[in-house]
Parts: sequence; structure tokens; C-alpha cells
Amino acid sequence: MSTRFVLGMGGTVDYEIRWDTAVLEQLAAEHGIGPEDLDLSAPVESVRDLVRSLLAFVRDGVGGERFVASSDIVEEFAARFPKEVTLGGTCVRAAIAMDVLGVPSTMHLVSIDDNVRRLLPASVDYVSSATEDTLDPHLIVQYPAGTRVRVGDVELVAPHPNRIIYANDPPHRELRIAADLPDALRTADVFLLSSFNVIQDPATLESRLTQVREAMRVLPPDALVVFEDAGYHVPALSRRVRDEMVWAADVYSLNEDEMQAYLGRPVDLLDAPTVAKAVGELHALVPAPTLVVHTKYWALAVGQRAAALRPALVGGITMASTRYRLGDGFTADDYAATRAMAAPAVGQRVSADVADLLGGDACVVPALDLSDVAAPTTIGLGDSFVGGFLAALDRR
Repeated sequence: MSTRFVLGMGGTVDYEIRWDTAVLEQLAAEHGIGPEDLDLSAPVESVRDLVRSLLAFVRDGVGGERFVASSDIVEEFAARFPKEVTLGGTCVRAAIAMDVLGVPSTMHLVSIDDNVRRLLPASVDYVSSATEDTLDPHLIVQYPAGTRVRVGDVELVAPHPNRIIYANDPPHRELRIAADLPDALRTADVFLLSSFNVIQDPATLESRLTQVREAMRVLPPDALVVFEDAGYHVPALSRRVRDEMVWAADVYSLNEDEMQAYLGRPVDLLDAPTVAKAVGELHALVPAPTLVVHTKYWALAVGQRAAALRPALVGGITMASTRYRLGDGFTADDYAATRAMAAPAVGQRVSADVADLLGGDACVVPALDLSDVAAPTTIGLGDSFVGGFLAALDRR
């Protein structure tokens, strides 16, 4: 078992559907959905709810994660589209990305089935709290920029490409902690924490945070703890996780959607004064030793380890960009080719200006110029960023 990188806390089996505007328009018509029915925040208790939620995401060009009342809703919706079965979850996609660069890891899983056994790379070990095989698939929908969907008399046009996740995953929601997690942590250089966002019960959340805190006591003194935030199925629980992780984690990482959710407003990611102000406010809300924010235009670190994390930021951008370009199945050579790409002038300028405004305890790295990618992959980019970020920390 490789225990230098331990990645938690749970993986998933994903149904990645192939985008088909005609099928989505047909579903909207079948369920009598008009523009006035689109809602980003309504509970997803039926296929109709899922369709009107998905169309609202497309309308706004944003991504997110939503709880559905039953896995049967996922199965019924996915059956209307061609799909690919893949593995998901932050820790799993990060581990797969690290495997591309020859960096082995050990994952903490809460569910398993033959899909997981078949699709995991050979270099990835795992500990698991699962007592039997289960399958509760996550529906992953990605849509391209400029896609047009007619809903009633209105044509929706997506301003940006993005992805949405819909799931009802009891093992993930329970997030039971494996009894042998402490054994894996005893020799870890890096411990990745994630997945608490799927827990819906406050008492369960408290129990899991306590168990993880106890397991972390055996970590070597110089181990680095990284927390990757996410969209919460119960938004009210995000504050409790945040309060725990700013104490437990050396690096607290999140993406642009999560930053804007914390701030309660959109942020112009290409306006340096606006970004610097937002990051300052965010770090006050999330007073972790080091805060990392990764977006489509730049990635930054601010705090104690910011300067030392420049190679990790570059690694994260390179890995996410490679996935954006090529999807699943890319190689180390593909990664190297991506790393040789240039950043656009606007990204370089904004990154330099944000770094100046934030001062000496910040490091800002521009994203790469991916404007000529005809068919981008938007699924798993944040997870791939984490994998590239962690791989760059490999002490070898």
C-alpha cells in the first residue's frame, strides 16, 4: 500500500451523458416546461425537476451539484442519452490524474462495486468502509459554450461551458470512516480531505469530523493537509465544515463557484481590483493558513505557503488544462505538451496585477490559452487540478 499520498474521503460511479440538445428539448416539451419553470435551487424530486434545474444552469452558464430524491431519477434521465460509465469524486479523479505522472496514492472509499475495481489504475490502493457492493450513480452533465436550447418560445444560449452533478448516494452521504484509515495516515506526506459536502445530517457530520480529527492524530508532524471544498447539498452545513477545516488543513482550496457562493455575489475574474478585493474578503471568511482559489483564468495561493506552492499551482493548471483539452485517457506526454503552452496576455496581466495588489504573501499563476479547443471537457476539472497540484508536491 502506498501511503505517502492519502486521498479522502469518498469516490463515486458516474454516468457521463453525451450532450444532446434535441433530447433535452424533447424532455422539456414532454414535461410541459417553460422558461418560467427554470429554477437553480428548487428540490429535484422528479425527472421534470431535474430538467428544469439543468436548463437553469445552462441559461446562466454556471456549474454546480444538486441532490436528487432518488437514484431512479438519475437512471430514468440517463437512459434517454448515450452515456459512459466512469469514476468520480475528488479523491478518485485526483488519484487517476496523479497516476498519469507515475505518482501512486491510497484512497479512502465509502462504496465499491465492480465498476470501481475495473476502472481504478493499478497504482491506486484503497481503504474502504463499505461492507457490501452498492451502485448509486452520479449523473454528470456537461454542456458546451454557445449551446442553444429552445424552451417554449425562448431560446437559451449558454454563455460558458460547464458541468452539473446530480446524485443520491447513501454511502457517500453517510461517509462512514474506514477503521484502517489511521494505519494509512501514519506515513503520509500529504492527506487530502474532501466530500463532506454530501452529508445532510448535522449529527452525522459532527461524528465524521470527529472521527477524521482522531485519525489525523497519527499523521507525521510535517505532513501537509489539503482540503478541497465543494458545493453543499445542505448549504447550512458548509459553515461547520469551514470552521473545522480552517483549523485542520494547512491548505484550504476552492474554485470560482464556491468563492462566489461564500461571498454571495458574482466576481469579475478578469478585473484585478475586483479579484483582489474578493480574495481578501474570502480569506477573512476562510482564515486558513493558506487559501487556494482555482478558476478558468488563474489560480492563486495566499497565506503562509503561497510562494512555495507556485509549482503546485502550475501543476494543477497544467493537469486541469490537459483534461479540458483531451478528456479521459491522456498521457504524461500530453501533460508535457500542455505545460509547454502559453498563457494568454489578458491572463498574464490580470495575474500580475492581482499579485501586486495582494502583496508578498500571494502567488498568482495564469491559466493557459485554451481558446482553440473545439470540444472541451468540463467534467472533473477541479478534481484534476487537485491531482496536478498534489503530484507537484511529490518529494521525489
